[in-house]
Amino acid sequence: MTEYWIENIVFDEIKIGDSAHMLRHLTRRDIELFAVVSGDVNPAHLDETYAKTDRFHGLVAQGLLSGAWISAVLGTKLPGSGTIYLSQELKFLKPVRPDDTIDVRVTVCSKDPVKKTVVFDCRCTNQDGQEVVSGTALVIAPTEKTRRPTIELPDVEILHHDRLKLLVEKAKHLSPLRTAIVHPCDSVSLEGMEAAAREGLIVPILVGPEAKIRSAAQAANISLDNYQLIPTPHSHAAAAAAVELARSGKVDALMKGSLHTDELMSAVVDHDHGLRTDRRMSHVFVMDVPSYKWPLLITDAALNIAPSLIDKMHICQNAIYLAHDLDIAEPKVALLAATETVSADMPATIDAAALCKMAARGQITGGILDGPLAFDNAISTASLQIKGITSSVAGQADILVVPSIEAGNMLAKQLDYMAAAESAGIVLGARVPIILTSRADRAHARLASAALAVLSAEGEKARLTAKTPAAKTMTDKT
Repeated sequence: MTEYWIENIVFDEIKIGDSAHMLRHLTRRDIELFAVVSGDVNPAHLDETYAKTDRFHGLVAQGLLSGAWISAVLGTKLPGSGTIYLSQELKFLKPVRPDDTIDVRVTVCSKDPVKKTVVFDCRCTNQDGQEVVSGTALVIAPTEKTRRPTIELPDVEILHHDRLKLLVEKAKHLSPLRTAIVHPCDSVSLEGMEAAAREGLIVPILVGPEAKIRSAAQAANISLDNYQLIPTPHSHAAAAAAVELARSGKVDALMKGSLHTDELMSAVVDHDHGLRTDRRMSHVFVMDVPSYKWPLLITDAALNIAPSLIDKMHICQNAIYLAHDLDIAEPKVALLAATETVSADMPATIDAAALCKMAARGQITGGILDGPLAFDNAISTASLQIKGITSSVAGQADILVVPSIEAGNMLAKQLDYMAAAESAGIVLGARVPIILTSRADRAHARLASAALAVLSAEGEKARLTAKTPAAKTMTDKT
């Protein structure tokens, strides 16, 4: 392995006219990294839509990014390590844009033998020979010779979470849902509710103990003047009241507040007074995993503990319908297990094989199913080549159907905490979509979950209008 060294040039070795340079190819990632370090989030550098409207008609780099390049030449080439930067005077002559290649050059102008200072002429020139930056720099040059190995820099990855934002933007163009906010007795619930209302996704109706809700709102500095509030004595009553609002058509969706999930869902699944349909209810996470090529739907990681084969049929269909609502025309559904082969000792593999046959017989429609597939087979094309798997789903899954709630819960949380994923979640298969958020969810995740409810409700409406099989299954059980 070749080692690279930084060897400085001491004051006595420096001559007037000496020069050093480096080439830098500017990428948008460089601009983003500099924004992270500097805190300069001027939209002229980061927001392509905005930048097209300003005087430069496109994204430009921060001016001092060029100054940092000059500093790099002075600190690593001439004079090199031991240089003390005293001052810099720069003129920014032309914009520096993504994909520009910049020649950063410093040239010795003068030396002060008493102070051991050196003045450099500094110039940055783009690939067209145009000077984009000019100026001078004053440094104290080193007086002791050093030669040190170059320090290997850490890998830095910019993680974008634009996919959930796109869901919100899409949903904002649809009608807001009248939404019962069930027991919103903490600031997190109220902040999520207010953000969704502010974006035009929901029209909130607060259901729960009035004193607790108002106290939480005051603590969060949120005004409730524009919101309807239906008082109930406690969380169980709030869940029952919210479900009745949905049964009577007075709300189009439910949003979980600060009560436990089982409290809300026990009212939802009540055989006599709940929101059951012919479809099994199931939860779907829509995850923005930065390292994956498109949004990833994971189901069921929150509701069905040990789903039967028929449960899994509904779980698959619910997720496929949601994928359609997200403009995924023919989602690829990977049925996960610990292995990609069918084994009598592993019930999940048998279920996966049966689900594929059910899809072939038209019992599951609208998507392409394959399984059993191990997780790596489902999302990695490289693993397919190693294992010799041929599949129209493997390596490019849109939906991951997990064998149990434990597997799904661990998978979703591992992606969240260890792969920097962001997620939105929703319960499907009830009369209305249920926004089932966690107390640990960030504000934008709650917002995206509300957007999912809007998109799902619109999709169900379209399926009912078109009288597809979904229309028949959205009726009450008799």
